[in-house]
Amino acid sequence: MVKKILLLALLLSAESAWAETTPPIGEDGFKNPLERLEFNPGLDQHVFEQSSFQALDVYDPWESINRRIYHFNYRFDEWVFIPVVDGYRWITPDFVESGVSNFFANIGDISNLANSLLQLKGKRSMDITARLLLNTTIGVLGVWDPATKMGIPKQREDFGQTLGYYGVPAGPYLMLPILGPSTLRDGTGLVADFEGLATLDFLDFFAFSFDSPQLEVSTLWAIDTRSTVNFRYGQLNSPFEYEKIRYFYTEARKLQINE
Repeated sequence: MVKKILLLALLLSAESAWAETTPPIGEDGFKNPLERLEFNPGLDQHVFEQSSFQALDVYDPWESINRRIYHFNYRFDEWVFIPVVDGYRWITPDFVESGVSNFFANIGDISNLANSLLQLKGKRSMDITARLLLNTTIGVLGVWDPATKMGIPKQREDFGQTLGYYGVPAGPYLMLPILGPSTLRDGTGLVADFEGLATLDFLDFFAFSFDSPQLEVSTLWAIDTRSTVNFRYGQLNSPFEYEKIRYFYTEARKLQINE
């Protein structure tokens, strides 16, 4: 009997000590281990915060202009582009919308192939060539995408990546009207890609779309391009969305160039 009483007393004392040393449970039901975290007293917190800020820093000498363009893009997206895209999606059957996207993607593969060849990416160039042949013939000018179903994924290469591949620095960050985030190098590459597509004019697309008095096809191209981009201004729900987009874009481009 005495042994049982002693054992019970030990258990109660151990439980009491454990309760005193256990971090309190927060309102969300999880323990808060940071409450008792002790920082190294020799750490200069100001230096730490400054280095963290510099890690997110991007060369943006035209920030004041870029922010105005960013604000314009935000409102244009909200008031014009997204309502048009939503209307397009509402009235267009899914199979037609998919066919339109496939057709424009097939046109874009010409630029992808040219830049892949310029970067000496042999396997990728062969994959893009196979996609072009299959989708243009079996896929009826690219309206269908049999290449993807046959295990040949879509590749994306642009002249901005080509310039980066050969060591051309990104240069200042640049927010383009309607088109969104870029850099001086990538913006130049965008112009080069467009001119290259217009010069090659695969399937006489540019002659039909831009030289005619009716611009329905080029307008549809713009709507489809915006429709296939999932990003929406304001979706980050942060007062620092401009900085985050700037950082994410520049880091993503580094990864694309190095792949």
